[in-house]
Amino acid sequence: MGFLYPRLLAEQARPLFREYRELTVTELASRVDVTHESAVYVATGGDRVPESRLKELREGVLDLARRAGFPDDSDRARNAEFDLALAAFLHSETGMVPAEAAARDVWAFLALVLMPDVAFWRYPQPPGDRILGTDLTRHVFGRLWWRAQLVRAPEDPEPYHALHILGEAAFDQIYARRAALGGSPHLVRAILRVWNAVDLTGLKKRETLQDFLKRLLRLAPFVLFDGIDERALDDELRAVAQEAVDAQRASSSTDPASTPSIPAQQSVEATTSHAVESAPQPVRAPDPADRRFTSVEICAGAGGQALGLEGAGFDPVVLIDSKSDACSTLIRNRPGWETVCIDLAQFQPDERPDVMNVDLLSGGLPRVKSVASLSRPEDAEERRVLRIAIDLAWRIGPRAVLFENVPELVEGEEFESDRYWIETTLAQIGLRCSWKVLNASDFGVPQNRRSGFLVALREPWFGAFSWPEPSRSPAPSVGQVLEPSMASRGWSGAEAWARNADRVAPALVGGSDRRGGADLGPTGSKKAWAALGVNGNSLGDEPPGPDFSPVEMPKLTVEQAALIQSFPTGWTFVGGKTSRYRQIGHAMPPPLATAVGRSIAAALRS
Repeated sequence: MGFLYPRLLAEQARPLFREYRELTVTELASRVDVTHESAVYVATGGDRVPESRLKELREGVLDLARRAGFPDDSDRARNAEFDLALAAFLHSETGMVPAEAAARDVWAFLALVLMPDVAFWRYPQPPGDRILGTDLTRHVFGRLWWRAQLVRAPEDPEPYHALHILGEAAFDQIYARRAALGGSPHLVRAILRVWNAVDLTGLKKRETLQDFLKRLLRLAPFVLFDGIDERALDDELRAVAQEAVDAQRASSSTDPASTPSIPAQQSVEATTSHAVESAPQPVRAPDPADRRFTSVEICAGAGGQALGLEGAGFDPVVLIDSKSDACSTLIRNRPGWETVCIDLAQFQPDERPDVMNVDLLSGGLPRVKSVASLSRPEDAEERRVLRIAIDLAWRIGPRAVLFENVPELVEGEEFESDRYWIETTLAQIGLRCSWKVLNASDFGVPQNRRSGFLVALREPWFGAFSWPEPSRSPAPSVGQVLEPSMASRGWSGAEAWARNADRVAPALVGGSDRRGGADLGPTGSKKAWAALGVNGNSLGDEPPGPDFSPVEMPKLTVEQAALIQSFPTGWTFVGGKTSRYRQIGHAMPPPLATAVGRSIAAALRS
């Protein structure tokens, strides 16, 4: 039976974290304590850890930190050594059982109360998950305990020796991002034993490890790894590893842009620890200015983002959407594009060699809600799609990723853990993330529409990326865009109406497929439309005719909504009125997609 540790709950931990980020290591040392007035214990079995043991734990960690340069010095090599030593120390000395170590609040207490000076020295100005434990695979202390837990070999004279085999990012591939594998210590230890003996001369080690793990994942549904004895399991894994090595050697021999390998005797740590900082840099000549790029477009909808990216130089290999009307719209307008109408979870990139390693994975994802605001099971669907999209980035391995969503995903505190999870996950495949909220009206769209963007690129392209600058010319007004169509059937009030509609529109609202009809959004949006002279209670079937009163407010047609969204005039939409309007309302305005796409293309060409 293990010790129970104090827990610092999120509502107390977050303010403390924000305060401590502004303090020096010396100032944090003065805040150290073995208790906290807000700390609680959970009665899960076991004795409360004595204060004397907490003091001993702190002294032991301080001793390891001082050897690594604490409090005034550190470097990457000594940090790596510190982490390895600390992993073994925490696992052997805390006396925790896995149930206790799985509690994020325990690690928040250790990082904010018992050892804040060490925590913030190891990660100066850290993101929240490094301290708060929102993702234990990222926590300054928690991630190390769990690494040691999974590799410990009790009968071995050096039970934690396997910690030295892989770096943090590679280990994370096995454990955090490959739950079907990392949930079994028996299997993890076998992976490490086998991997340590693999001849990787001339190969990209990170890519080879990914291939190895993918092959194991395909076996997982059919093989009970925990039921195989150690020797037989090693033999099985050795054969799978050799398949991965052979596949990578064949790929390397035909790839002119292959990266020179690192000698096999070097530790895998050099190529996998902190993938963002130290992943092998691609060696590749600059792309010519007229080169076009390949993309995979998910949640493609009516094609607004794909259309805009086409203008920026990206040609989709495949477009994926689950709604039949949206797929029909894509096929109607771009018969040369391959459109697949399928639930995103059913798409298998491993069966499509043409999508692997494309230049760009892009998508306008369904609008997510924060975990705290989910009220019904069906509201979690959008979060499911987000996770599938990030997993697809793992499986496809693009040079760049572009996802669009609500501004709150970029700016909201309630989405902080989501951002860290996304950044952490993509970092494992060498993608660095940049977040930005852009307004479509800054890029020539007659609509006050703010969208949140994630752009992620591998190095060296990430360093060449910059967000697009707003256009120097103001966006046209609603009246300028819609006057020709408002007058097309002889309405005498069109000109006067257009003079009043002298501003950009509020954001078009597509609404949820699960409720509501075709209108221009909630009450606030309808009032904003009314100020422009538009009746937003529903959509019209056609523009006003000659008998329409000059003082009445016309309704927008679906086609006029498409003009507000800056679709080209010839782009047609398939389905009933509500379906067609929702396709438009959910779309990214093509000019905005073009602007972001050009910035990505410029980085890829650099």
